[in-house]
Amino acid sequence: MPILFSRTALKHALAATALACASVGTQAHAELPPIQNQGGIEYVSGGFGQDESTAFKQAMPQFPLAMTFSSRSDGAAAYAADVQVVIRDENDANVLNVASEGPFLLVKLPPGKYRVFATYDNKTQERQINVEASDSTRLTFAWERPASGPD
Repeated sequence: MPILFSRTALKHALAATALACASVGTQAHAELPPIQNQGGIEYVSGGFGQDESTAFKQAMPQFPLAMTFSSRSDGAAAYAADVQVVIRDENDANVLNVASEGPFLLVKLPPGKYRVFATYDNKTQERQINVEASDSTRLTFAWERPASGPD
């Protein structure tokens, strides 16, 4: 006995299949935002949303320096953006000075020793790093924010 479908049911089934395939393709091919350049140093920042966050995490090994920013308030952690990042070389010269556009900042630094300053909510943290040609250095910056008071 043949199975009969109405044209409307068939159109809905095809549309649902196309939508499912499109969303799978989008998730599989999430891309980073465009690479930026400052003084010859390439970097990319962002990472909000599941697809973009996944793209950043997958790209981390391709960048000599990968940074993640977060804040914690009232026991809840959240990604942080608008973190001012300054990177200085061993001669104390500024190599990069940018504000992150999201919780991730990936930087293509040449091998060497650097100091990284990250400022969020007027609080600065400093890290000293040694970037090697064959490895990726990962830094995590987390800030405690004051507990919110009564409204």
